[in-house]
Amino acid sequence: MPEIATLDAVDTYNKLRGVPTQHPLVSVIDLSTAAPIPARPFRFGLYAIFLKEQKCGEIKYGRNYYDFQEGTLVFVAPGQVIEVQPKVDNFVPSGWALLFHPDLIKGTSLGRRIQEYSFFSYDSREALHLSEKERKIVLDCFNNIQHEVDQSIDKHSKTLIVSNIELFLNYCTRFYDRQFITRDDNNKGILEKFEHLLADYFQSDKPLTIGLPSVTYCAESLNLSTNYFGDLIKKKTGLSAQELIQTKLIDFAKEKVFDPEKSIGEVAYELGFKYPQHFTRVFKQKTGMSPQEYRNLH
Repeated sequence: MPEIATLDAVDTYNKLRGVPTQHPLVSVIDLSTAAPIPARPFRFGLYAIFLKEQKCGEIKYGRNYYDFQEGTLVFVAPGQVIEVQPKVDNFVPSGWALLFHPDLIKGTSLGRRIQEYSFFSYDSREALHLSEKERKIVLDCFNNIQHEVDQSIDKHSKTLIVSNIELFLNYCTRFYDRQFITRDDNNKGILEKFEHLLADYFQSDKPLTIGLPSVTYCAESLNLSTNYFGDLIKKKTGLSAQELIQTKLIDFAKEKVFDPEKSIGEVAYELGFKYPQHFTRVFKQKTGMSPQEYRNLH
């Protein structure tokens, strides 16, 4: 496997693509004028968003591949490793790239909110697919950022550049909300699969060997990233993934509590709780009564 190269500066990436650096912390690149990126893995120290406008290669996150489609946005956060593998030799890339260093947004509202844009942690196969109208909005945002980069750096530069990046990311949040609704074929059955997953989990010995099912465990079992799974569940049900897991957990707990042959402690351990007191607390939060009170009442 090729050695992983580090891209921790905007200028480093620009030199790799053969484009000039106008600002040390941010760059907007027309990929049709840039050199192809070498086929090797890179660890990013930057935030990067790629708008791909033609089918030109595969991007690899870990063991997963995503085949670029027209009008697709892929998001990369600092610390992530990606590898681009061109499908054909001497292809001419088409699209745009926005890169910015974490230092650009320090001390800004975007810096305080950047973790809220959970799509930076989505897997590449969960990329954002744009409509033509959305694509035009994205290009307008890139043009506005480029316009500010083209200006001489002054006391207003950082505020205006960061504000335009934040506006762009807010649009991306809206577009992802739309995608959760319109891509029902891709997300079809996720809730049903999730329910079957939990049913199988509690009917196995996994609670005793693994413990309570986590959001990460459920997401990986459904072949989704944790953030995408959580956001999808939130959009579909109005509950967080953790809240929905606890709701399903209590449904199973209510059935087990009815068994008079088992103590409340035994029920707790069978469900994956390390301590019966924790089970009692969660049960009471969800039902308004302790497991023993629920058993007596019914």
